[in-house]
Amino acid sequence: MNRISASFDAFLRDERGATLIEYGFVVTLVSLTIITSATQMGQSVVRFFQAVAAGFNP
Repeated sequence: MNRISASFDAFLRDERGATLIEYGFVVTLVSLTIITSATQMGQSVVRFFQAVAAGFNP
């Protein structure tokens, strides 16, 4: 029983997985920022080309 308790305590003190989770959060935030920016820029480009196309109509 003491060996199980020691293994469980070692598991709780292990912080190697925490770093991986932090990197995952950073990657997620960067990805969301890129997706949001690209979407907004895409909408602006569409509006620009629609305005240009409307200028060619008689």
